[in-house]
Amino acid sequence: MRKWPGIVELKEVGPRDGLQNEKQFISTDDKVVWIDMLSNTGIREIEYSSFVNPKWIPALADAKEVGKRIKRNPDVSYSALVPNIIGLENALEAGIDGASVFMSASETHNRKNINKSINETYPILKQVITEAKKERKKVTGYVSTVFDCPFEGRINPNQVMRVFDQLIANGVDDISLGDTIGSAVPSQVEMLLDEILKRFPKEKIIMHFHDTRGMAIANIMTSLQYGITRFDTSIGGLGGCPYAPGAAGNVATNDVLYLLHGLGIRTGVQDNKIQEASMFIQNKLEKKLPSRSLAYIEGTA
Repeated sequence: MRKWPGIVELKEVGPRDGLQNEKQFISTDDKVVWIDMLSNTGIREIEYSSFVNPKWIPALADAKEVGKRIKRNPDVSYSALVPNIIGLENALEAGIDGASVFMSASETHNRKNINKSINETYPILKQVITEAKKERKKVTGYVSTVFDCPFEGRINPNQVMRVFDQLIANGVDDISLGDTIGSAVPSQVEMLLDEILKRFPKEKIIMHFHDTRGMAIANIMTSLQYGITRFDTSIGGLGGCPYAPGAAGNVATNDVLYLLHGLGIRTGVQDNKIQEASMFIQNKLEKKLPSRSLAYIEGTA
């Protein structure tokens, strides 16, 4: 019988990665109510918004107000995406517990997402990391397009390692590896983790899968076999990258919980409260969310 990890930690990224690509604007009041619901599900980290320029991500223009208004659960870490030093200043004012910096392994995607080359991005992120650490904030480094890029195709693991190594050198605490367009298959996950785990402890690796082609759960199973116990998930399967054409949402928190709890893996998360929070945001968006587990609960699967 295969031995699975005893405990797995999920980071809920729905309020940030989930909403950033939605055309239907969710009011600040509703975001606050929703995040407060998520705070009481047992999830230990919520990435609640992004402090990018509102003209790029208008759906999250109220990041500072949301951060100031949510009810802080002392058992939950509240993090946000931070692109530069101005974003960090606003995020600190809003009361973040952790900062997430981001870049791509693909040169083309990095330019479209950040409007800078990979080499031009490093010093900007280093400044954010340095200042965030001075404020004693945890810093996560996101690396997007680690398997495939919508513009360049298959990404060589060496490209990922160059970005990965530089972020580690710049002082991030952990790294999230993103299947941004949701195209990876388990063999690609194996190939990348074979390289990554030669130089970095598995406890510091977070896997971030989108479910465009229905492979996210299979890829999570593969990651679990490598001893990875941390995953980014999005409630209901919300999400998609504005700069990755065709990308579907993140793997649904609901569906990952069904998998993990079915395997006897502890998460500390209450399924019923996740379903309630999913239905709340589904009603506000006025559309069905892609989570299979949620659809089954509702009787629409």
